[in-house]
Amino acid sequence: MTAPVLLPRGPYTPRATPLDLAPGAGVPSSRTVFSAAHVVADPYADIGPDDPAAVDWEATLAFRRHLWSHGLGVAEAMDTAQRGMGLDWAGAAELIRRSAAEAKAVGGRIACGVGTDQLPATGEVTLADVRAAYEEQLALAEEYGVQPILMASRALARAARGPEDYLATYAHLLRQASEPVVLHWLGPMFDPALEGYWGSTDLDEATDTFLKVIAEHPDKVDGIKISLLDAAREIDVRRRLPGGVRCYTGDDFNYPELIAGDERGFSHALLGIFDPLGPLAAHAVRVLDTGDVAGFRALLDPTVELSRHLFQRPTRFYKTGVVFLAWLAGHQGHFTMVGGLQSARSLPHLATAYELADGLGLFPDPELAAHRMRALLAVHGGAR
Repeated sequence: MTAPVLLPRGPYTPRATPLDLAPGAGVPSSRTVFSAAHVVADPYADIGPDDPAAVDWEATLAFRRHLWSHGLGVAEAMDTAQRGMGLDWAGAAELIRRSAAEAKAVGGRIACGVGTDQLPATGEVTLADVRAAYEEQLALAEEYGVQPILMASRALARAARGPEDYLATYAHLLRQASEPVVLHWLGPMFDPALEGYWGSTDLDEATDTFLKVIAEHPDKVDGIKISLLDAAREIDVRRRLPGGVRCYTGDDFNYPELIAGDERGFSHALLGIFDPLGPLAAHAVRVLDTGDVAGFRALLDPTVELSRHLFQRPTRFYKTGVVFLAWLAGHQGHFTMVGGLQSARSLPHLATAYELADGLGLFPDPELAAHRMRALLAVHGGAR
């Protein structure tokens, strides 16, 4: 048995055995399930905080192969990959190129974030600038054969003067898209610069504009991803979608109930929490494929405490916990992040994440996870 780990709030005895979730069980069939995947930094790169991100490409791609091996799709170059929080457009473009090639090689499903982050982060931008930036990124996604996810744009939030500017911009982009896209509504809890997206801080008004975009171009919208951490609003939007347009939940607080659904429908999934939960999440949805809703909930409901912990305010720093758990699980050899974001969460926060994840059996090697947790405590002067 692994010896107790002395965490900030007291001794913790690690779980003896992990969950037995071997890869190769197949792709879930009743729901389309994407994991938004993190990037692995190169810890030996001699760079400063203002320099472009240095990525360990092999470790980054190996993690995507891990997700694909369990039957999940990969949502690439999204918020979880630190778009706009350490990874710039040049880095994201390289990530899309490499991941698209890897997906083709292994037969994995992939969709990629398309945004406007090549534009200046501050200062005045025009709607024409926004359209051109989106078009550049959309062209790259289509060149590499990946499904585009039209991400919410900080630049559009600055340039737009009202709902009509959002309607015109998205109409322009959807007319150009060669294949149906996923529209992404990311709430300000994930990115404060997106406050008032769709032209209003009133969520009812914003929802109406969002739905109008879809209603006017249903043939160009595969689905929508809603990341508002508001289950009731997602259900309302889901029920108002045109036929054939999917809802992909991005609600890392309420995903089990939203994926399970009700008599009037369900949500597919595109979630950052499915980065650390990948094998368990895929297994749970395969149970749901059999019609066993209770079995699905029994597997996934206990993970919500961990997810709510990782995504607690400031929510945008959830990536720190995601990468931390990947390190403890042995998917990478260090706890370093692009942009130095490993410093964004406290030691007590990380210790609780370790305890919750270990209790769920998420670590393939509990002894390795305990050893690394002790090492982190020692670096902080807390090991005893």
